[in-house]
Amino acid sequence: MLAAAFGGLGVACAALAYGVRSPRSSWIAPSVYRGCRDRRSIALTFDDGPSESTPRVVEILERYRVPATFFLCGANVLRLPSIARSLSSAGHQIGNHTYSHAALQFRSPDAIYRELVDAQRVIEDECGVTPRFFRAPFGIRWFGLRSAQRRLGLTGVMWSVIGLDWKWPGRRVARRLLNRSSPGAIICLHDGRGVRPDPDISATVEALERAIPQWIDRGFQFETVTQILCKTS
Repeated sequence: MLAAAFGGLGVACAALAYGVRSPRSSWIAPSVYRGCRDRRSIALTFDDGPSESTPRVVEILERYRVPATFFLCGANVLRLPSIARSLSSAGHQIGNHTYSHAALQFRSPDAIYRELVDAQRVIEDECGVTPRFFRAPFGIRWFGLRSAQRRLGLTGVMWSVIGLDWKWPGRRVARRLLNRSSPGAIICLHDGRGVRPDPDISATVEALERAIPQWIDRGFQFETVTQILCKTS
């Protein structure tokens, strides 16, 4: 009987871990992790910005005329409002990545809501846009997030491919992105490191320099999250 109890606990823990961390799960809060597969398109997304290094990412995107979706932290928007505004002005989509980049696990529903609503208000005030999409820091969802997203009209966005650009060199990141990309993929990269000022995102920049021309050569087009979820051919 004891073995059965421990076995049941193990199953429950595995189910909880899947709901909290798996990009494919919508159990704790509604989310998407990929877009339409019927055309050769991918969506580049960037977390943790804006940062002092975000313009380096934007320059590469503009060079290749690539639209992207940036999930911004409210605290970073307040610190660097002009960079945040430049993203929207350049035609990129803006999403919500909480105010302080706090991990949401074990937080109360009220605390989770405050993280989302504070970021939403700062982005609206500084950028003049109302985010429709949300990405949880570290990809961790928790109880109370479903209600917060519903109250704010936010859809959760996870990913099909995560670049691991905060810990791998650019060449390796690019190889991972190219090997794992497929039509409809939502790709997660980072133009910041939490709310740390002046982060080193050289690996992300190098990966983009390497990967974007090869994606183009392979016939991929680039879309925002809205476009890859909703646009028809």
